[in-house]
Amino acid sequence: MLDFQTTVRLTKNGNHTQLIQAKQAIPTLGKNEVLIKVKAASLNFRDHAALSGNYPGVVNSVVPLSDGAGEVVALGENVTRVTVGSRVSANCWANWVDGKVLKPEYYVASIGFNMDGWLAEYIVLHEMSLVQLPDYLSYVEAATLACGAVTAWNAIHQHGILTAGQTVLVQGAGGVSVFALQLAILSGARVLAIASRDDDDKAQLLRELGAETVVAYGKNPDWDKEILKLTNGLGVDKVVEVAGEKTINKSVASTKAGGNVALVGFASGMGGDVSPLEIMTRGIQLGATTMGSRSDFEALLSAMASVEMKPVIDSVFVFDDYQKAYDRLQSGNVTGKVVIEI
Repeated sequence: MLDFQTTVRLTKNGNHTQLIQAKQAIPTLGKNEVLIKVKAASLNFRDHAALSGNYPGVVNSVVPLSDGAGEVVALGENVTRVTVGSRVSANCWANWVDGKVLKPEYYVASIGFNMDGWLAEYIVLHEMSLVQLPDYLSYVEAATLACGAVTAWNAIHQHGILTAGQTVLVQGAGGVSVFALQLAILSGARVLAIASRDDDDKAQLLRELGAETVVAYGKNPDWDKEILKLTNGLGVDKVVEVAGEKTINKSVASTKAGGNVALVGFASGMGGDVSPLEIMTRGIQLGATTMGSRSDFEALLSAMASVEMKPVIDSVFVFDDYQKAYDRLQSGNVTGKVVIEI
């Protein structure tokens, strides 16, 4: 076993944050810790936000990326949940094993933000954070799931299990939206989508994955009215809201009385004047969705394995091209997930 490894660290220098590659010692294992040879890691919108200095709770000089997959190569003396050779990923909140409530104590162990993440040759994690990977998924595919797919899983099942015949609205073709579309289809739901255009590769992908209709907000600025027409004036049962400021009001308007808006992200900004009166009088359930527990991750993997569902991957970069991977994500022209193979 090598004593040193190559890592990339998110490092603050005054008001500027940058990615710096460095050599460092491989940590010594605690009794319940596992050493994992990282095979792949993937990026989420919040990784771009962290590099831009616009994400809370990021410590200085942390190895970034909460999503990854690899092979167990060494065990602490008390480890029982995995063995050497196990193919694993880990929950983004390393301390959140079960339950539906995000508690303050989970924030102290956020992989890639306040504890070292997957953008390195090796990672050391407590065994309780780990999930075993199904054989049909490659490491590159499995590395895309911990944040985006688990968030999508919780978003579509927020405030009750999504059932066949219900209608879901997704936004664009980014990681969470694509996962939400796939998982909604898996549940037998009807899926509508909005995208900047309805005649490009992204729109075509959404249709291929099962979206019944793609409404182009570029030529339909009042896209919420189009969604209402497609639902006989009732609105959808659920919106997976990823954009924030520029879409939140229309998302609420597109939701049926008693429906749910699962607030996932803020890609278009953090503002937006949502009417409390509309929320209350129509009984809209508006709730934040922020990843989930290890049990949620395991439930997601089980559901995916039942049909051998594969994630949509936008692009794969080699380790030394990590900055290009970040640039690709920042471009906004991404369909599915951006992955770094290590």
